Amino acid sequence: MEQKQKTDEERYKERMIRILSEDIEGGMTVYAGLTKIKGVSWGLANAVCKVLKIDKNRKAGSLTDMEIKKISDFIKNPQLPSFILNRRFDFETGKDKHLIGTDLELQKEFDIKRLKKIKSYKGIRHGAGLPVRGQRTKSHFRKNKAKGAGIKKKVKTVGSYEKKT
Repeated sequence: MEQKQKTDEERYKERMIRILSEDIEGGMTVYAGLTKIKGVSWGLANAVCKVLKIDKNRKAGSLTDMEIKKISDFIKNPQLPSFILNRRFDFETGKDKHLIGTDLELQKEFDIKRLKKIKSYKGIRHGAGLPVRGQRTKSHFRKNKAKGAGIKKKVKTVGSYEKKT
């Protein structure tokens, strides 16, 4: 029986890698795959590839365990200019830091709770479910809430009775 030899490309597509509790398909490039991690932007992914000298067009499935460890360590504590980081001048500490994954989600939630607690304008808008950053509210902010006042239910008349559908 003949068995087909799989090419490197096919083997990489089958392999999944895990970086910072996020699964990345092996067929993706390293550059695009890093952006699947919550808190890693295209700019940070590009910076990771440049600093660690990894070809950003290389397939993620071809990364070795050592390279994966280097990437995750670098993303946890990036030594980059502050404009690339996602939490500049932290409210509690006053330092620049970069948050990823669940830490980023929790911090965002705590920030919104703090804004609501001090009853700032942004906090009130968050609490009311309205747009926070000055967008218009006439039409586009609605997220599948109650439709307009002009929509009525159709009424069928069956004989002398009215039936709502």
